[in-house]
Amino acid sequence: MPNSSSSHQQRAFWLRHLHQWHWISSAICLVAMILFAATGITLNHSAQIEAHPVVTQLSASLPAALRAELHSLSSEEPATLPAAVTQWLDQEFHSHSARAIPEWSPEELYLPLPRPGGDAWLRIDLDSGAVEYELTDRGWVSYLNDLHKGRNTGSAWSWFIDLFAAACLIFCITGLFLLKMHAANRRGTWPYVALGLVTPLLLAVIFIH
Repeated sequence: MPNSSSSHQQRAFWLRHLHQWHWISSAICLVAMILFAATGITLNHSAQIEAHPVVTQLSASLPAALRAELHSLSSEEPATLPAAVTQWLDQEFHSHSARAIPEWSPEELYLPLPRPGGDAWLRIDLDSGAVEYELTDRGWVSYLNDLHKGRNTGSAWSWFIDLFAAACLIFCITGLFLLKMHAANRRGTWPYVALGLVTPLLLAVIFIH
């Protein structure tokens, strides 16, 4: 009898903690899980979901003082632009150019500005100071798809994806242990788990070559 009581208390302890970790991790994952599940569908059917890119082209002339500063730096080819130049570019084009890695050549400076859901670039003629800016927007579906892939989203989103994946693992592992603890009263538990394992394996073996 004492052993039975101890076993019951131990089971209650694990159930309580597993349920707590399970619901907390599920609450953290909920919104992002909906996002990633929905974008999984849109990515899987990207060929059927037609994008309509909108291209915006702008031009301006770099002030003489900034042009002279860039000209003097062109031989050094620094990895970052002077703050005054990036401030002027961002005011003119809202380009977030401070994050770009400049590509130098004798005639021009090129700034690649990739972003989720589109693309952008800046080109500065070092002699004339002529600035060209092009922004391509492929729409919100493309934007969400790039969030799913972590494409051109920066380090903060990359960290979020890692933390979200860790929360998903906690959610799934605690769910597995809860299945194990309730399996005696639910006969379909392990057949359903086996179905979830065998189905993708069979599809991969039979249809993916």
